[in-house]
Amino acid sequence: MTPDTLYHLRTFVYLFASVTFVIGLKRMGNPATARGGNLFAAAGMILAIIATIFINVKKNVLADGTIAYIQSQPASIIYILIFVAIALGTVIGWTTAKRVQMTRMPELVSMFNGMGGACAALIGLMEFHHNTGNTGALIAIILGMIIGSVSFSGSVIAYLKLNGTMQKPVRLPSYNIINSVWMLAMFVFGAYMILGGTDSMLLLYLLFAVALAYGILFVIPIGGADMPVVISLLNSFTGLAAAFGGFLYGNKVMLTGGILVGSAGTLLTIVMCKAMNRPLSNVIFGAFGGSTDAGNTTDVKGSIKDMSVSDAAVLLNYSKKVVIVPGYGLAVAQAQHVIHELEMLLEERGVEVKYAIHPVAGRMPGHMNVLLAESNVDYSKLVEMDDINPELEQTDVVLVVGANDVVNPAAKTDPSSPIYGMPILEVDKAKNIIVNKRSMSAGYAGIENLLFYNPKTSMLFGDAKKALSELVNELKTLG
Repeated sequence: MTPDTLYHLRTFVYLFASVTFVIGLKRMGNPATARGGNLFAAAGMILAIIATIFINVKKNVLADGTIAYIQSQPASIIYILIFVAIALGTVIGWTTAKRVQMTRMPELVSMFNGMGGACAALIGLMEFHHNTGNTGALIAIILGMIIGSVSFSGSVIAYLKLNGTMQKPVRLPSYNIINSVWMLAMFVFGAYMILGGTDSMLLLYLLFAVALAYGILFVIPIGGADMPVVISLLNSFTGLAAAFGGFLYGNKVMLTGGILVGSAGTLLTIVMCKAMNRPLSNVIFGAFGGSTDAGNTTDVKGSIKDMSVSDAAVLLNYSKKVVIVPGYGLAVAQAQHVIHELEMLLEERGVEVKYAIHPVAGRMPGHMNVLLAESNVDYSKLVEMDDINPELEQTDVVLVVGANDVVNPAAKTDPSSPIYGMPILEVDKAKNIIVNKRSMSAGYAGIENLLFYNPKTSMLFGDAKKALSELVNELKTLG
């Protein structure tokens, strides 16, 4: 093929890949089609990678206005290094993703997101000295490097918070002011690198270090309960950094992919903020999660009522409608298959069963949906918070498994609570409430749950998998 034909072929492949990204993203909005959408978008990405590696054609506009297509042929060692890197990355990524437990999925997502940010930062470090004096290219390089660096270091801190290594927030004195001033100074420094005409690699590495430090300062003050929002925000940062890489290289598929990731991450962040009653401005300026560990000052009234497995089985067996509220404790116990068995057993006896899904249940957006999909729960039974709340008043039994803050009535009744104003699953309206927990320990927000002291609530203590298995066996004996 001639160089111009190859150039247009690559453009067509990029367009096709971009379309697969859009379709894949659309399909991932529905649990029933999410897997297929992911594979569809991945196939488009593979085609784009192949076109980028093998079609090395540049379009140049000559002085007389004519267009010349120039084809280059990289050395064989370049291809060898590229395919070795792809093979290593594929093996590591595939192995890690296959072996990770569902409870560790948020950490994996955070780390993969950080790797994307690191790649964008490395592009900036490598391309800076090749584009000195080109203001447009330098804007893409510096912004991509800054945002990618923040995403990388912030994702590392988020990973440490999610796995419990750094669960408590670390707050410097006047950290809001420090973070805001640091961010402003970082972008002023970046503007100097773009407009100052310098090609100093020392200053470039210093800016890189400043951006990494800001990513750390940005995330360490945030409490663990707010990590779902942080993950989605950092994900949007990575997409934005990749989009700047697309601008730099004139790579349309990289630009499209980055824009899609960035915009989707931003929209998801807004949804998460709304679900947790957190202003987006507080996320950006460092005050986000400031009161997460403030504690609950409300005097708890009432007593805890324990329940046996046999009593719980009888209550569920003679109910007409049951709503199950899954939480992180369900994931920790790996009890998703048992809960599905319980659901099917109840339905065989004419009980209507649904699952109430809070937007921030678990450790990342969609965590509970993925967990239940693993056990083949019918997607139609997964009901979002806004849709299930009106039904709870007519529900005979709500079974809360490993969820805590997302069902805490303090969010509605206690203005001093750090979760006050956060939309919750209004399970306290149900006729009967069964809460399965290992102990009376507080949830991720670190506050007392007033639901446990509700006269309609009975506590079923124990590991979720063990307790639910006993519950299933007890129900079978009532057959």
